[in-house]
Parts: sequence; C-alpha cells; structure tokens
Amino acid sequence: MKHLTKRNWVRNVFVSACLSLGITLATLAVLEVFLRLLDFRELRETLSELSLNYGYDAELGWAPAPNSSGAITTFRTTHYRHNSLRLRDEEFSLDTKPTIMFLGDSFVWGLDSEANERFTELLKPKIPDYKILAAGVAGYGTDQEYLLLKRLWSKVKPAVVVLIFCADNDRSDNSTNLRAYNYYKPYFATQPDGSLMLTGQPVPKSHLLYFKDEWLVRNLWLARLAVDVYMRLRYPPLVVPDPTEKLVGKIREFVEGNGAKFLVGIQGRDEKMVGYLEENRIAFAKLEGAAFYKEAVGFGPHWTPDGHEFAAERILGLLSMNNIGHHDAAAQRN
Repeated sequence: MKHLTKRNWVRNVFVSACLSLGITLATLAVLEVFLRLLDFRELRETLSELSLNYGYDAELGWAPAPNSSGAITTFRTTHYRHNSLRLRDEEFSLDTKPTIMFLGDSFVWGLDSEANERFTELLKPKIPDYKILAAGVAGYGTDQEYLLLKRLWSKVKPAVVVLIFCADNDRSDNSTNLRAYNYYKPYFATQPDGSLMLTGQPVPKSHLLYFKDEWLVRNLWLARLAVDVYMRLRYPPLVVPDPTEKLVGKIREFVEGNGAKFLVGIQGRDEKMVGYLEENRIAFAKLEGAAFYKEAVGFGPHWTPDGHEFAAERILGLLSMNNIGHHDAAAQRN
C-alpha cells in the first residue's frame, strides 16, 4: 500500500510538472506570437545605414566587415564594396604617390550613391598626382572618426586629411554614448581642466548586433526582448557637454604632428564651427547648397549625384587654394 502511495505521489508530481511546463511553454508561445504580430520597431532587425555588413568593434562601436560587398535600399538601391581596410574604396597600398584622406560619416561613405558617383571618385581624375581615399563610415561622429584616423594612420600615411564635418548630426553624435537605433559608441568626456578623456571602451554590443550575430536572439523575439531590456538597463544613454571643437583640434594636432596638412569641409550650416575654424586659421570649404534627396525618410538627406559634383568642385577649390594638386605633387617629387 505504501509502495502504491509513493508511486502515485511520484506520478502526481510528474504530471504536475508536465502541466506547469506545458502551461509555461504555451504562455511563451503566445507571447512570441503576440510580439511578432505587434512587430515593435525596437525588436526588428532594423535596416539602417549601420547595417551595411557592419560588425561589432570594441574600440569604435561598429565597423564594416573587410572585403565585404552587397546592396542596400535606402532612398535608392545602391551597391557597395569594402576593401581590406574596411573602407568603401579600391584596395589601398602605400607607394610614392601622396594620399589625400577624406574622413567622415555617411556623406564620405556615400549613402544613396553608387561608388562612382561620390565626390571622392569625381576628384580622382582631377588630381591625378594624388591618391584619394574615402575613409568614411556611416553613422560615425567626429569622435569615432578621430579614432579611425589614428587606427589607419600607419597603413595610409596621408599627406593631406580633409575632415567632412556633418552639420546635421555630428554635434549630437559627439555628445552621447548612443547612436541612432541604439548602437553604442565611445565618447569623449570633458574633464574639469578642459581636457578630453576617452570613455566607453570597450564599447557595449548593441542589441541589434546581438539580433544579427546570435542564432537564438535572431530567431526568438522573446530573446530579443530580453536582450533589449537588459542592454537598456545595463547601459543607459548618457549625454556629455559637446566636445566637437576640441575633437577637431585633436584631429588637427594629430595630423599636423605627423607632418600632414589638415583641411575641413562643412556639409551644412554651422556658424559656430565656421567661427572656430577661422579663429584657429584652419582652411575650410562650405558645402552647403549641395543637392540632396529631400524625400528621403529615416536615413537622412544625403547628396544626389549633382550634390556630389557640387561638393567635389568646392573641395577642389579648397585644395587648390592650399597648394594641393598636380603642380604641388610634382614639386614634392622634385
């Protein structure tokens, strides 16, 4: 009798556990379906300018995969290819020809443009005695561009660096640890003595990168929700005083300290930046007036082919005024 009672107890416990497990699984299944039907934007594998075969980078936040290629549909469907330096340009090698490096974000990368439509490509036949390298990464702020410049320097050793400052969003990007769609990034905090301190490294991995890289998170929306909530609680958004002018100063100091020339192109209207550049005698060109896709939604107003031609002509003028061009390169070799 006792044996039967014990066996019945075990069976009851087993049945109860199975029922609890079944109810739990059914509840989770309902929640999974519910999340998929609601289709919260936060839980989607969001298509953004940062999803161009970009992967996690502990120093920069994100970076293109080397030698990657593909197509992206924003306002237009365009194609891209990254070289071994993770830049959207032809393969680069050091030789005796001096290099002009253009440093920037999606305006240098060329979002909404085919590679041959970009201002950097249009400049190549106009300045045949220089190499032109487009060192732009979509979504980067001036802080990340500075770090990218330092990473690339020994491999590129440019004679000229032209920073393309994005007046639309560089200041906001430089003042936070989060980019659009909650991609984490490093940032520079201003210390009591006015100096800048690099903070936020190693950079936390964005929930969108977990969606992309982890099979379970990619395929289970409940896992996406758990990752998203955890990352928001563990790494909340931060805002620091705008360090933009100081960052431009650090880029100039680094470039000129390595024997190269430093110039700036301003994508839109930013009178504070203009004042800073004039006060510090940094040569610059205003690129405001370049045509852009006004109908673009969600990816920013990037330049049309005519806009890139406009920017190329303004930048060519800037280079010429600073004795950078065919005759200058020939003089250096002689």
